[in-house]
Amino acid sequence: MYIKQVIIQGFRSYRDQTVVDPFSPKSNVIVGRNGSGKSNFFYAIQFVLSDEFSHLRPEQRLALLHEGTGPRVISAFVEIIFDNSDNRLPIDKEEVSLRRVIGAKKDQYFLDKKMVTKNDVMNLLESAGFSRSNPYYIVKQGKINQMATAPDSQRLKLLREVAGTRVYDERKEESISLMKETEGKREKINELLKYIEERLQTLEDEKEELAQYQKWDKMRRALEYTIYNQELNETRAKLDELSSKRETCGDKSRHLRDAQQDARDKVEETERVVREKKSKISAMKEEKEQLSSERQEQIKQRTKLELKSKDLQEELAGNSEQKKRLLKERQKLLEKIEEKQKELQETEPKFNTVKEREERGIARLAQATQERTDLYAKQGRGSQFTSKEERDKWIKKELKSLDQAINDKKRQIAAIHKDLEDTETNKEKNLEQYSKLDQDLNEVKTRVEELDKKYYEVKNKKDELQSERNYLWREENAEQQALAAKREELEKKQQLLRAATGKAILNGIDSINKVLEHFRRKGINQHVINGYHGIVMNNFECEPAFYTCVEVTAGTRLFYHIVETDEVSTKILTEFNKMNLPGEVTFLPLSKLDVRDTAYPETNDAIPMISKLRYSQQFDKAFKHVFGKTLICRSMEVSTQLARAFTMDCITLEGDQVSHRGALTGGYYDTRKSRLELQKDMRKAEEELGDMFLNPASRINNEIDQLMNQMQQIETQQRKFKASRDSILSEMKMLKEKRQQSEKTFMPKQRSLQSLEASLHAMESTRESLKAELGTDLLSQLSLEDQRRVDDLNDEIRQLQQVRRQLMKDYRGNKFKRGHCVDIWLYVVFEWLDSWMFLPTVKTLMSKSDHSNINITDLTCANSDLLLLGRLYIIYISHTNSPLIKQKVFNLGL
Repeated sequence: MYIKQVIIQGFRSYRDQTVVDPFSPKSNVIVGRNGSGKSNFFYAIQFVLSDEFSHLRPEQRLALLHEGTGPRVISAFVEIIFDNSDNRLPIDKEEVSLRRVIGAKKDQYFLDKKMVTKNDVMNLLESAGFSRSNPYYIVKQGKINQMATAPDSQRLKLLREVAGTRVYDERKEESISLMKETEGKREKINELLKYIEERLQTLEDEKEELAQYQKWDKMRRALEYTIYNQELNETRAKLDELSSKRETCGDKSRHLRDAQQDARDKVEETERVVREKKSKISAMKEEKEQLSSERQEQIKQRTKLELKSKDLQEELAGNSEQKKRLLKERQKLLEKIEEKQKELQETEPKFNTVKEREERGIARLAQATQERTDLYAKQGRGSQFTSKEERDKWIKKELKSLDQAINDKKRQIAAIHKDLEDTETNKEKNLEQYSKLDQDLNEVKTRVEELDKKYYEVKNKKDELQSERNYLWREENAEQQALAAKREELEKKQQLLRAATGKAILNGIDSINKVLEHFRRKGINQHVINGYHGIVMNNFECEPAFYTCVEVTAGTRLFYHIVETDEVSTKILTEFNKMNLPGEVTFLPLSKLDVRDTAYPETNDAIPMISKLRYSQQFDKAFKHVFGKTLICRSMEVSTQLARAFTMDCITLEGDQVSHRGALTGGYYDTRKSRLELQKDMRKAEEELGDMFLNPASRINNEIDQLMNQMQQIETQQRKFKASRDSILSEMKMLKEKRQQSEKTFMPKQRSLQSLEASLHAMESTRESLKAELGTDLLSQLSLEDQRRVDDLNDEIRQLQQVRRQLMKDYRGNKFKRGHCVDIWLYVVFEWLDSWMFLPTVKTLMSKSDHSNINITDLTCANSDLLLLGRLYIIYISHTNSPLIKQKVFNLGL
């Protein structure tokens, strides 16, 4: 036997796999430069064969691994292939491979690529002569020199060890000892054989009896087998019958449990419905009482309104008849007005001609009268003055006085002319301003009507919203009672879940929620809040049929907390302990879970539990960690078979579990305490509670507030426009008073102007007469020519006065009376129209009626106002065709 080949990898300086072969069966010499690996090659052979490297500590194993510039080697091996053609090794092979593999935490031996123990390797080598007691089959450098210089006794001892004498002596002593023990055992065996021979003789004698016994015993056993077989068949038949009964009873029991659960659910649902109905009945009773009181109040108001409406309708019917009668009178008056206007149109030219004649006659009468007066004065001055000089002196003085008086009269006439012109100009301006104010007034009136309409629309909408809000308040009262019932139901579910789970776990969940809420309130550790995903039970769903098996499989792991990383859990636990909160918590950090894919058996009798769970793929590791190695099986027999064959946990739908380690658990499971069912009910109740908190009454309150603001804004605008209206009316009234005052003073001024002009003519005539008298002889009587002139003037004056009286009697009197009568009616109508300018029109009142905001009093007042305006309208039509007044009446909506 000799070393045929050596394979080294990762050992000391040998990083890559190095194969050294072939070796000679005789002598082999290894040469090379310094550092080429000669010593490490020797150590590699010694590493496998020598006892020197048998007990290595971890740091010593690491020291044997290759260390270089590249990645660190994590394992190394040395393999020696022996030529065993002489069968020195007790293995029936010509080549035997022995490999030793080491790493940081391992030290293994492989014989022909099969792992063996270290003792097996040592015994194999010792059988080939490589004994631990004789390690000189490997001679290290310096050993020869040491042997040459050693004393003779030591060399003798070494030679005996090399020759194996000491081992031989030790084995010889052991063999002698064994021989002695064997001799003792041999004597005992001889004694035992002697006893056996004696016993065989005795048994030979008993052989015939035994044969007889065996014959009858065989018959006995045949009979017993027949009896037992018959009993066994009967028992099996009974067992099959009982098994079928058991299955039937089991099915019935399951059906009964399901029916019981359904009945229990129906009872709970019925109780919940009863509670809701009771709360609704209570709310409806309160609502009924409230609505009843409101109904009584509405009936009273309706009765009052019906009575007032009836009275108003009767009054309106009477007013309708009166309106017809007034229209007939109006038609008659129109006919009379047309007749009178025709008469006026016929007499107007004659009247103007007569008036012109009258004015000329009056002027001529005044002139003739003044001339006659001057002649009488001239006659009187003959007796008034004693001499011509005295008279002339007085005439000059009188002329001077007359000139001054004439100038004063002219100034007065010019002033009155200017005043009359200013009056006419102001009258035109007054009419223009009045017309503009009237237009502004119409615009203000239109704007006020629009604001009134908008105001009543907003008010109507506000009233509708208030009615809706009252309805919602009643609904909210009912919802509050339903909310209290839901809260009570939720508290019951929480108590049941706390009883089924345990106080410590639920306290831990509450404490985690407090920690997260603390982070949210402080605005810190947002990554921790985002990295916490809740407990396992809240992150998946499944069919109710799987609740039992899922709960039994997961157990308390349903309440493990899923987090993104271990840093998140550390932060939460640090704050948890800092706040000294109660409870116990267990985290599942997704970043640390190492879950491998599991090969599930392909069978129709079992399915992977995880395939029946619905969850986010984000939590796939967590759910595979909890449920990934569990199968849902059809029966316990299938569960037992699959658990043995695939080393997986198996469970039935009823919760009977078979562990891959062999443990069987199960029995009756109370579904009333199903934690998944309780959690589902709690989640549903919380969602319903959340929906109940959404109350639209707050939205309607906001809308009502907005409408109130709009109404206030509209009222502000109304006050503004009403102030503008009052201001315009005040200005119009002031303009009207100015115009009336101007009209009152216009005729007196005109008559004064005529009087002044007549007086001026008289004074100028007197002045001419005095000038003509100046320088003439002083006479005590008039001359014949002057006397004839006086007589002619007297006759002319009498004739003019008679003509004037006749004209005044025939024409001017009738025309003045009729014109004055018409002016009076126009003035009355005009005053009333201005007074009722802003009474509610039919259109405005109908707009109020359309918005259901007008009351009976408004309608009554509106009716009276319309009747009065109708009468004024008839008066107006009967007495004038003035465009200005027609425009005012038109603006009133008539």
